[in-house]
Amino acid sequence: MERHLVRGLLIGALFCAPVIATQDPQQVFRSESDLVVLHVNVFNGRSDAVPDLPQEAFSVLEDERPQDITFFSSADVPVAVGLVLDNSGSMIARQHMLISGGEAFARSSHPEDELFTIHFNEHIQFGLPAGMPFTNRQTLLSAALARFRPGGKTALYDAVMAALDHLEFASHQKRVLVVLSDGEDNASEHSEDEMIGRARASNAIVYTVSNANRRQGLGGDAGVLRKLAAVTGGVAYFPDTDEDVVDSFDRVAANIRRGYLIGYVSANSAHDGTYRRVKVAVRASGQKNLRVRSRDGYRAHSHPDAQ
Repeated sequence: MERHLVRGLLIGALFCAPVIATQDPQQVFRSESDLVVLHVNVFNGRSDAVPDLPQEAFSVLEDERPQDITFFSSADVPVAVGLVLDNSGSMIARQHMLISGGEAFARSSHPEDELFTIHFNEHIQFGLPAGMPFTNRQTLLSAALARFRPGGKTALYDAVMAALDHLEFASHQKRVLVVLSDGEDNASEHSEDEMIGRARASNAIVYTVSNANRRQGLGGDAGVLRKLAAVTGGVAYFPDTDEDVVDSFDRVAANIRRGYLIGYVSANSAHDGTYRRVKVAVRASGQKNLRVRSRDGYRAHSHPDAQ
């Protein structure tokens, strides 16, 4: 029954809906109030995801007000994942690293995951063939990863926004972006603020992996990568070597599998369109230095007659 419940209530990283129904006609779940669903990851001091925590280990605050958890699951559900990959001139010598990282991620994926790639320089290009929005076949993903030769400028902000738009067509409700970039942008039509706003309004978790080698003093904007991950409940990785970049893709794939779903009915029943700040805390016996990653809030529904 839990799996049916997950399918029925998994309505996004943070989303509200008055009626929730599963694909199974014998399993229909309804709520007269708005349900808020959070994708939550917990990490230890080594930045490894922590599985198998009980519901009692978690607490939720919305606008500093405690909330009653009404739904909890740690089930491994299929995910829609977009790999957003820097294909600018700085990647010419690192194409092998990009392909290896993407393939490592694909090998760790759930057999029912929906995967796609976006490659960006000053242009935004989808790696899969036209008419194929997603795939779960590693051979097709490998071909997509190697489809374009690197070169040109960098339109990071436009690429992330295009990927978020594409995720809206996914059938799986848990949605993730993995962005490989140094964080710089010199070619986008959209601004950093527009990208962050779009990410905050989406139901996707964004993980970022920096492809700039800090030991070699290469440039980049680490701040935008940290912010993009933080507002969506993801993690920003800053590996030092190409081998560590590939390892980061492996870790992201593992972290996606070890997350939690936490649902609650907001104690604030107003449909006023306001942005509600959400904080999830965790305490577990015998576990120290635990860190929680979750979306920082959501915007409530606004009814036409709301005051």
